[in-house]
Amino acid sequence: MTWTGRFRPALSEAAVVPRALQQPLPVWVGVGGSPDSAERAGRLGLPMVLGYIGGTIGHLRPLVDAYRRAGERAGHPELLKVAISTHFYAAADPAAARAVYPYYYEYLRPKRPGGRGFVVSRDAFEAGTSRDGAIMIGSAGEVTGKLLAGSGALRLDRIFAQVDWGGLPAALVQDSIARYAGEIAPALRGT
Repeated sequence: MTWTGRFRPALSEAAVVPRALQQPLPVWVGVGGSPDSAERAGRLGLPMVLGYIGGTIGHLRPLVDAYRRAGERAGHPELLKVAISTHFYAAADPAAARAVYPYYYEYLRPKRPGGRGFVVSRDAFEAGTSRDGAIMIGSAGEVTGKLLAGSGALRLDRIFAQVDWGGLPAALVQDSIARYAGEIAPALRGT
């Protein structure tokens, strides 16, 4: 790859490894909440991944609708795909899931005065992990229900689950991945 831009040094015949299985390299446009960004992704006919760490599925619907309208107007509705990227943790039960709050708080809080990040209060965490909340942290059943609802409402093609965040102990990450693979993914595939 050879590239020149304004914000980093140029690349000259840089290798991209590992090589993508697909040719051309699949590119997804990340959208954090801007309708203009969603419309741009649709006009370009590129798949769109929505950062989903706050609010409700209902907050994402206008972005998905704007994306699909723009893609259809541009003449490539068959290229449109939608994904969400979300913080994820599937525990054995709801209480064990809510017990990861200190890790979540630490993960998102600003690490220095004026630094990037935000403080998530215990109340905000509880609201986010509720049935309608964006945080995909809960028991396997709770997370499955939320992902099925989101998939149905937005016609999702993919879910990017951020599983290793906030210094979670490796055993918790591994257990969460096992629940995703053994319980949640089969339920999602069955729809």
